[in-house]
Amino acid sequence: MRTAQAEDAGALAELAAVTFPLACPPGSTPADQQTFLAQHLSAERFAGYAADPSRVLLVADDPTGALLGYTMLVHATPADPDVRAALTLSPTVELSKCYVHPDHHGSGVSSRLMAVTLEAARGTGAAGVWLGVNQLNDRAQRFYARHGFAVVGTKHFQVGSRVEDDYVLERPL
Repeated sequence: MRTAQAEDAGALAELAAVTFPLACPPGSTPADQQTFLAQHLSAERFAGYAADPSRVLLVADDPTGALLGYTMLVHATPADPDVRAALTLSPTVELSKCYVHPDHHGSGVSSRLMAVTLEAARGTGAAGVWLGVNQLNDRAQRFYARHGFAVVGTKHFQVGSRVEDDYVLERPL
């Protein structure tokens, strides 16, 4: 586990192209997923995220340097009014991204990455951490519940032309 660097941007975009569609609900189309990837998970965007002082971008890699997973924290007041209304802890940090390559699901990588990410969240001085997860993504919801997150509200999430329904989850630090 380590902090991502700008030179990881291409590999992060490749990993996102594999992992993001797995988190999308069944009605999500490949075209909408590709639009989201281009807008938010491109190599250029990852390079910007790595350089942004309000973000913490962490990666799990193997001994060869291949990326296995990544997380991204955003230390900012949530822009979404539904999120702000749902949260109970302040200040807060968002767990904006949490993805592990499917070849490593069940291997412990995701739990180790989450532990490092929560420690980084504590380092921001936040009282809590929050995230949005699609209401149909039961696997992710179970993972987050095992790590102390609980549903505190709902919000919408734009993926291409579709508006998806998410739960807002929160946990104390």
